[in-house]
Amino acid sequence: MENVILTIHLILALLLIGTVLLQRSEGGGLGIGGSGGAKTGRTKATALTKVTWILAVGFIITSISLTLISVKKSAGSSVVEQFGGTLPEPKALPLDSLSGDLLTPPVATDSPVAPPRADATQPAGN
Repeated sequence: MENVILTIHLILALLLIGTVLLQRSEGGGLGIGGSGGAKTGRTKATALTKVTWILAVGFIITSISLTLISVKKSAGSSVVEQFGGTLPEPKALPLDSLSGDLLTPPVATDSPVAPPRADATQPAGN
């Protein structure tokens, strides 16, 4: 069933691309420019625009169908389970092994953090 819908989806995609490319350009992309003047209303729908709408609706329906089929197939499974593996149990760290410094939040200060002094590591005098 999924292969049939996928094949229909691919055919619809190619037909949709073809019909969009066959349509006459209105000029001035994004609605800028165009026919102008008193003729600013919507143009009459041609057969090609109706076919484009039908193909677009079919494309959306097949997209949703494929999504629903894939959700049903993958419900409650993971990639590791599909290949017969097992997931390792997460290891918990005991809280008493952590130092107190890691558990307390840092204190905000107004002074900027300064890098270590470079003159202590470099030899003196040039």
